[in-house]
Amino acid sequence: MFHTVLIANRGEIALRIIRTLRRLGIRSAAVHSDADAGARHAREADVAVRLPGGYLDIEAIVEAAAATGAQAVHPGYGFLAENTAFARRCAEAGLVFVGPPPEAIEAMGDKIRAKATVAAAGVPVVPGAAEPDDDLLTAAIGFPALIKPSAGGGGKGMVLVRSAAELPDALESARRTAAAAFGDATLLIERFVENPRHIEIQVLADAHGNVIHLGERECSLQRRHQKIIEEAPSPLLDPETRARMGAAAVEAARSVGYVGAGTVEFIVQGSTADYYFMEMNTRLQVEHPVTEMVTGLDLVELQLRVAAGEPLPLTQDGVRLHGHAVEARVYAEDPARGFLPTGGRILALHEPGTPGEVRVDSGLMVGGTVGSDYDPMLSKVIAWGPDRASALRTLDGALAATTVLGVTTNIAFLRALITHPGVTAGDLDTGLVERHLDALVPGTGAPEDVLAAAALVLQHEWVPAAPADPWDVPDGWRPGSPAAWTTCRLESRDGAADIGVRGLPASGAEVRLPPRETGDAAEPGAGRTVRARLETDGSVLLVTLDGVRRRYAVARDGDTVWLGRDGNAWALTRHHLGDPGDRAGAAGTGDGVVRSPMPGTVLVVKATAGERVEEGQPLVIVEAMKMEHTVTAPAAGTVAELPVRAGQAVDMDAVLAVVRRDGEA
Repeated sequence: MFHTVLIANRGEIALRIIRTLRRLGIRSAAVHSDADAGARHAREADVAVRLPGGYLDIEAIVEAAAATGAQAVHPGYGFLAENTAFARRCAEAGLVFVGPPPEAIEAMGDKIRAKATVAAAGVPVVPGAAEPDDDLLTAAIGFPALIKPSAGGGGKGMVLVRSAAELPDALESARRTAAAAFGDATLLIERFVENPRHIEIQVLADAHGNVIHLGERECSLQRRHQKIIEEAPSPLLDPETRARMGAAAVEAARSVGYVGAGTVEFIVQGSTADYYFMEMNTRLQVEHPVTEMVTGLDLVELQLRVAAGEPLPLTQDGVRLHGHAVEARVYAEDPARGFLPTGGRILALHEPGTPGEVRVDSGLMVGGTVGSDYDPMLSKVIAWGPDRASALRTLDGALAATTVLGVTTNIAFLRALITHPGVTAGDLDTGLVERHLDALVPGTGAPEDVLAAAALVLQHEWVPAAPADPWDVPDGWRPGSPAAWTTCRLESRDGAADIGVRGLPASGAEVRLPPRETGDAAEPGAGRTVRARLETDGSVLLVTLDGVRRRYAVARDGDTVWLGRDGNAWALTRHHLGDPGDRAGAAGTGDGVVRSPMPGTVLVVKATAGERVEEGQPLVIVEAMKMEHTVTAPAAGTVAELPVRAGQAVDMDAVLAVVRRDGEA
């Protein structure tokens, strides 16, 4: 076994690998970019080396391995995990690449070649071709069709096309993303199977000719073609179908001389259980923990032992599945804004863990910054139970106990998804999220109790108790009359609300809430006044509102207070009355100002100042974390201002353009 292993990755996967290395008594060497200089993986490894050129700098990684005395390099997933040039360069430098041979990566990394290879081995495949002409696309594939980068993975660059009219723009976008994300603009177009299930088989192979599978994972719950909930085993498969699909996956791995851990992905028609090979990921998968929890195996340890030349320690007959496991991916994204990436500084963090039941793989830490340089996945919460229903309940409880303040995440959305009737019934497909999106996406408005809590915190600056001298009370107290009302304007994602407070938070105060809205009209009795009391316990806020006590995680960032409860998080910013408090939150606004929907980089500017544009016409394409978002004109008019250029970094809500509507002076 190796004495030192260098991890050519970051974040939660780097920390997960460090955990196994530490258990095995192997020294861990980390690498980090300048943006990750203070990241957890760099702090927790035994030694860390700076990469001036970032995680894709192959030569710098090889030099780091030599400097740390590493014998092997574990690439994790993403970055260089499926890069044949990197695998070959490691071999040239005398380093063991903890992954399959370069030839297997090459064969399966090209989706076009991979389909031909496994088809020759008798594995069924989805009809498709490499950028066919219009006649072939219409006759052999048809619409809807799915465009995907031939060299890609993780859903990046995938575009669904439902008609020939959509094809040119879709090809342009997919090719640009493929070139940026994978260095190869070659595209594959396949028949799109409506509402299929996405089921993958975990395989393991050693250098002695042994190949086995560890059962399947159901990965049908997706948004933007990217997985968000995974589970093992699938609620669809019976033992016979599992055996057939497992055997097909083993044959696919054998067909390319595979060695190591890999995943064979299938599209499955839920009504018939017919399955088709989609692709093979020649690396560890993000969702590997669910397989570990139902098999009791450590896949990273098995990767290392196989890479060191050891035979697999078990045969197919020795694989046993016990119970059920479900994983939820926590992303820095805003479901209410089309799952656009977000960012910020982690102000408060709580991640639960119960040995044997709840596992959290995370790279987060308080004070860490989530930027737009890398994938928006922050962590994974994994739950085990003796059956599927109990695993889902345990996961829901774990997500409710997860707190991330300072960055908008998808935790509340994940809770809504795993408790959806279709999910609990196991009636899954890749279109479920889109069909039920309105019911799954939480409202952006802060409830009354959150508004009251935030007002108490912001208005009174954490006054814990009444001062001994009543003249020191900062609440407007004076002899002969009650305390005066003080009012602040709290701005949240869906607008601003004026909240009044009178009295001391610690001993009891009155809070005047804003009117409740029903449509466009206020309800009778709007603007009610409630009694509230605030207590603090470290980073925990206890608020008693009309006799009901609620517990919040709380963090401050200047005039903004973050409150978290049951997996939800709200950010409310204090404005003095009279200050402009109406921040535009979406791409198009009523005043013609077009703002960036996410922090990122301007990829393409598709208009010019002074140009006449129509409503919905593309103006700017913003890219973050290898995802593109096209910002369009909010109305017909003239581009009055265009203050950005290609390659420019922009913050969320930064002004990208101003469109003067037709008829405006």
